[in-house]
Amino acid sequence: MSANSVQFIDDPTDPRVAAYRDIRERDLTGREGLFVAEGEVVIRTLLSPASLCRARSLLIAANRLDAQGELIAAARDAPVYAASQAVMDEIAGFPLHRGLLALGEKPVERSVEDVLAGLPEDCVVLACAGIGNHDNMGGLFRNAAAFGAAAVLRDERCCDPFYRKAIRVSVGAVLRTPSASAASLESLISALQAARFEVIALSPGATEPLSSLTGGGRRAVLVGSEGPGLPSEIMARIRTVGIPMAGGFDSLNVAVTSALALYQVATVSIR
Repeated sequence: MSANSVQFIDDPTDPRVAAYRDIRERDLTGREGLFVAEGEVVIRTLLSPASLCRARSLLIAANRLDAQGELIAAARDAPVYAASQAVMDEIAGFPLHRGLLALGEKPVERSVEDVLAGLPEDCVVLACAGIGNHDNMGGLFRNAAAFGAAAVLRDERCCDPFYRKAIRVSVGAVLRTPSASAASLESLISALQAARFEVIALSPGATEPLSSLTGGGRRAVLVGSEGPGLPSEIMARIRTVGIPMAGGFDSLNVAVTSALALYQVATVSIR
């Protein structure tokens, strides 16, 4: 797409950019299969061949157009809109310092069983239970991508990874990492075990250290929300490992925990 194809927006109520209006409020109510991506790194991921999502449009601050020729070209058939910073801020409903937004389509929803069926015999997946914080969800996807996890799977209590902040924290990993949600944690565990994955939970009460794990085979690293953690009846069904700590601490932030665990089980393939 050439710079001549950019459509300029002077009115914040222009229907062509209606999907970008009042972003924060609409983040909370959902967009019926759509999402807003923010920032150059994330939007480049959305427009890349690795993305599982399709861009619907781009909205760029007019003073950034000259520097975003590659991004505009990568948009291909998605319309590109430009507006002054003041108009962009009014559209978004808050000061938009990055000056780059994109509207994208979520991937077609898949079942956990469908995602697992297509995975190789030697792989790692990250399973999440009750993760309600969008920063943590974004961090989990970022870690999964960094350590080569084949998928991120969630139970029904997890927040939406396509929330704008989760996408941003993930540095775009949400847009290119296969994912699925199960009806319950119990059904998620059952699906993993039926697909011959060894499910390994991180728990402060575990007697087996994380360092005892090795890579290879089908492994699922299971992490729960900070505070309540994982239900005891689930822990009784699976292998549990812990991270020894000093100073009276018994746990880490869930995103940090996942990074340590994924590195441990994925280290053979990474190195």
